[in-house]
Amino acid sequence: MPEECDLLCTHPMFGPESGKDGWTDLTFMYDMVRIRDQPLCSSFLHIFSSEGCKMLEMTCEEHDRLAAQSQFLTHTIGRILSEMEVEPTPIDTKGFQKLVQVKESAVKDSFDLFSGLFIHNRFARQQV
Repeated sequence: MPEECDLLCTHPMFGPESGKDGWTDLTFMYDMVRIRDQPLCSSFLHIFSSEGCKMLEMTCEEHDRLAAQSQFLTHTIGRILSEMEVEPTPIDTKGFQKLVQVKESAVKDSFDLFSGLFIHNRFARQQV
């Protein structure tokens, strides 16, 4: 980007499903890579903080590393469980119930999201 452009990288760590009942206590990651117009940047970030988001400033690289360990791993396991056609049973343990929840959550998101988590995050391959 040209030097005169501000760069604010953001990632709300939630989507339509997890944020459908509000954003309170949901994490919003951001990295002020190059900010010249601080009031505009603050105004934008305030949209999320005023909705109750947990604001977390970190570098894009640290975000990608942590997202591969958490978000990509969760989606991968959920997709595997879906392919296995895992369904609730009458004798489910608490641990198995959580696995079913992971599967159900992962398949609600698009395959494009899952694919993007792998293709566009260089740390995802390490998780595989």
